[in-house]
Amino acid sequence: MAQAMKIAIVDDEKDMRQSISQWLALSGYDTETFASAEDALKVLGPDYPGIVISDIKMPGMDGMQFLKKLMGSDSALPVIMITGHGDVPMAVEAMRVGAFDFLEKPFNPDRMSQLAKKATNARRLTMDNRILRKELSDGSQLMKKLIGSSPVMARLKEDILDLGQADGHVLIDGETGTGKTLVAHALHAVGSRAGKKFVLMSCSAFEEEALAKRLFGPMLPEDTQLPALEEARGGTLVLEDVEALSDSLQARLLSFINDQGTPAETRIVAICNLQEQNRTCEDALRSDLFYRLAALRITVPPLRQRGEDILSLFTRHAEQFSEEYGCDTPQVSAQEAAQLLQAPWPGNVRQLINLAERAVLQSRRGGGTIASLLMNDHEEMQPVMTTEGKPLKEYVEAFERMLIDNTMRRHRGSIASVMEELCLPRRTLNEKMAKYGLQRADYL
Repeated sequence: MAQAMKIAIVDDEKDMRQSISQWLALSGYDTETFASAEDALKVLGPDYPGIVISDIKMPGMDGMQFLKKLMGSDSALPVIMITGHGDVPMAVEAMRVGAFDFLEKPFNPDRMSQLAKKATNARRLTMDNRILRKELSDGSQLMKKLIGSSPVMARLKEDILDLGQADGHVLIDGETGTGKTLVAHALHAVGSRAGKKFVLMSCSAFEEEALAKRLFGPMLPEDTQLPALEEARGGTLVLEDVEALSDSLQARLLSFINDQGTPAETRIVAICNLQEQNRTCEDALRSDLFYRLAALRITVPPLRQRGEDILSLFTRHAEQFSEEYGCDTPQVSAQEAAQLLQAPWPGNVRQLINLAERAVLQSRRGGGTIASLLMNDHEEMQPVMTTEGKPLKEYVEAFERMLIDNTMRRHRGSIASVMEELCLPRRTLNEKMAKYGLQRADYL
């Protein structure tokens, strides 16, 4: 869900502060006011979740000094400056220092609202990018994004932790939509190169000549970006769709790897996307390059092999979309749970996320079933079934775990409320939570 943005209003004139605040509040903004730049600086840190509107002419620290302080703390913080009538040189100087824009007195309130909207959108994007970068550099956070406790996911997490600590090149393969790029991020974040350069490029996004230039160079004087192998020096270079490299580029990549020696200065993580085409990475790559990359190898499991993880993933994403769209999370019946577990999921996690969003939108409109959405995805399947049969016990346990998990979430870990809703005695609930690895602390 988008982060709520604040607007800090800084002006020594009380009437001006209040009028600006009231107008922006009517436009739906959360405002806070300050009578001086000194007071504002006590609150406006480098990750302030909003923007600033400040007068330039103030006693004590004036607006220009204030702007310079803010830019020194966070150069991406949007600051809208209020200037006197006809004070063009002051406005130009403010923009040069780093102001987002300026308003000239007397200003049109609608113009102020437009600027505030533009600035808050820019700030939201900056903050979202910062959160994403932090998550992608935090190994523990990334491992949490690998949702699931099935045996194949437990092995995947162990492989990531083991190979993350190693320093050799890695080959990641698996079907489309299984999360191979997320695994590459996690490998980098849990290893010794965490905090160093992480460069991601898709080999299928370029024509041959452009791909060679992007990967190896040379760059022209007017180019602002280093070749990927140079840009990632000391860190990790992830090559998505490595099978798209021609024989000649594979040979050049092999030469680069061989020239580095051991340990490698730049770690190559190659992602291959061929399993669903009845071809393997070994078929698509030169044998010498394949064996250099595949000495350390991770195969990301398809969703259909992940058992009850399917229900956990569906529930989490349905909750996220329900929050985004402002509606209740659709409840999954026992029959629908079985259908989710039985579906073949050719699009894997990506397909499940799309299905969760459509289920939320469908529920918001008051109709439809998960079965109908699955059938729309796989019209040729009558009924929706995998070729891999599962014992009835597995379906029952998966549904039971999902039901307890959902109820614990809804009641924020209140054991008494869960016992009442599910009609379970305390001891039985405790035993089932222990059986399914559910801990009350995770819901508080």
